[in-house]
Amino acid sequence: MAKDITRRHFLKQSSCAAIGTTTLLSTLTNLKFMNAASIANSSVLMGGDYKALVCILMSGGNDSHNMLIPRESTRYGHYSNARTQVAIPRDSLLALNGTDYGVHPSMNGIQELYNGNQLSFISNIGTLISPVDKPQALTDESSLPLGLFSHADQVQQWQTSVPHDRSSIGWGGKIADLMNSVNTNPDISMNISLGGSNIFQTGNSAVEYAIDPVQGAVGIIEYDNPWGNSFIGLRNQSIDNIVDKHYDDVFKNTYVDVIKRSRDANKVVSESLNQSAYLDDIFSNSEFSDSLKMIARMISVRESLGAKRQIFFVEAGGWDHHDELLETQSAMLEEISNGMKEFNEALIRIGAHDCVTTFTSSEFGRTLTFNGEGTDHAWGGNVMVMGGPVQGGRMYGDYPLLELGGELELSENANYSNGIMIPTTSVDEYFAELALWFGVAPSELSTIFPNIGNFYNTASSDKPIGFII
Repeated sequence: MAKDITRRHFLKQSSCAAIGTTTLLSTLTNLKFMNAASIANSSVLMGGDYKALVCILMSGGNDSHNMLIPRESTRYGHYSNARTQVAIPRDSLLALNGTDYGVHPSMNGIQELYNGNQLSFISNIGTLISPVDKPQALTDESSLPLGLFSHADQVQQWQTSVPHDRSSIGWGGKIADLMNSVNTNPDISMNISLGGSNIFQTGNSAVEYAIDPVQGAVGIIEYDNPWGNSFIGLRNQSIDNIVDKHYDDVFKNTYVDVIKRSRDANKVVSESLNQSAYLDDIFSNSEFSDSLKMIARMISVRESLGAKRQIFFVEAGGWDHHDELLETQSAMLEEISNGMKEFNEALIRIGAHDCVTTFTSSEFGRTLTFNGEGTDHAWGGNVMVMGGPVQGGRMYGDYPLLELGGELELSENANYSNGIMIPTTSVDEYFAELALWFGVAPSELSTIFPNIGNFYNTASSDKPIGFII
């Protein structure tokens, strides 16, 4: 008889052990490999074009089954039966052209983007080691990602694309390791974060450059103030003496080099942002919109920053709706919808629409079933991808029947069901297509995504999913 696998059982199997660290020798070895690969990646080095990836992490686990919803009567019936009190009324859904689906009634901006062929959805996506069906998922825990319903594990896996191990190196960081030489200013990281330190942008050598959504580059207080008092002047001179000195100790030298590059980068970024495009009339007043506005401003001054490739990271948190789902999620989806529409408009204004791809992520979907106040941690969900390079106005992946006890619902029968959907599209396929568009050679995909061969033939002329033009 098949083993009964429940959320609690999975959580018991999940470890909260700290992330392991690599040895110095291992790091240096990997760095040499990445540098060699970077030199070999002539398809990027020969190109004069600019490209940017913008990652929006909806952390906490977005209930995306209430973001993208079937409108066809039979499919909506399955949805409504499973969701009960948290089902969105069918007649309030915003229709997507050419489909039997609609979006949450608060997502007018997303509806407009989709119907204008600016945005697409990818359905039933999640972390996978290899494709897995229901019988295997119910009986073979080794076929499942580590800590399947754990926030810590799943948010990490969406950022590393390593579901079989706990890694501290993100796939955005690996790309920056591979391609850092295409940018002409070594003081400014390819990876720019509006959400502070994160795993996604951490590489073997790459480190994200964090900026503030409103102020932009935030350096040492009063460092560039020519009218500062004598104490500030002496302090600044001491800082310069420390960071401009060469140290025999490799660790001291490495640490000081990071500080020096940060100091120098702050000056370049601050001066460039002073010349950035005016976009205040486009964006609404929210922290999420502020972050996207700052990214658009950074992109508008890409030439003065010496950037041919940039990866941006924004975290929009608070999606762990175990309670108060309907009202809270509605306001948050509206904020995401407005911000993405504004960002798209800003990219058109600054002439960068065709060279920026924006994509969403969240550590997992939510249970179809209602827990009495909200919904709980689950697995497969839906994401959005937007931009000029995207084949917009389409739905990719296989949107499942949201049926309790169905072939993709992780339970043995509908009487003992939480409504956990088994994903049919891997995050590896999603991210690999973004990486290929960004300029990563097909031969390097397995370096960045160790399990990509389980889903996609890297020698194929076809794209992993097909959402990029």
